[in-house]
Amino acid sequence: MNFFRKIFGQNKQKKKSENPIPRPKNWNKTISDLMQEMKEGKRHEVGQPEIDWAREYERDLIPENYRYPKEGDLYESKFDQEIEFLTAWSAPFTGGGNGTLLKGEQIWINSGPLEEKPIGSYALPVKYTELEKRMVSESDRNKPNYGNFYFHFDTKTLNENFNLIKTGFKKEPWK
Repeated sequence: MNFFRKIFGQNKQKKKSENPIPRPKNWNKTISDLMQEMKEGKRHEVGQPEIDWAREYERDLIPENYRYPKEGDLYESKFDQEIEFLTAWSAPFTGGGNGTLLKGEQIWINSGPLEEKPIGSYALPVKYTELEKRMVSESDRNKPNYGNFYFHFDTKTLNENFNLIKTGFKKEPWK
């Protein structure tokens, strides 16, 4: 079964319901929790309305005084931190791994969020080539269908583990 269909249900084209089902009062699952349930075999797919409820729940966990990421935000890591990265391929596959982002290393939000208050955002390292070499294995980087690597950080992590040092930052993405 197609990975995205498995995660987000059978009908990817389905519009958000005009009359969404309200989130149950006792709902306390994040998207990660739903994915873990799927890995454990407790569910066969994750779909609506659970995805909407999980996003809403995660958004409710973000403190009111936190800033939501915007395109062009430049952040600096407050300390050495283990992070996950994603790899893009010219194939129906997304890979990834773990790496260490060192204190002072910078990331930037290279595209605008799809929501006014996003629960997370994609980011690229400012020193792209240096971090790619350090984080992505040489064997992956040398495969003909390897595209690039990138990060996804949730809004809470950006606020707690990074300092926003500039807005309106622009850079060639893969340089």
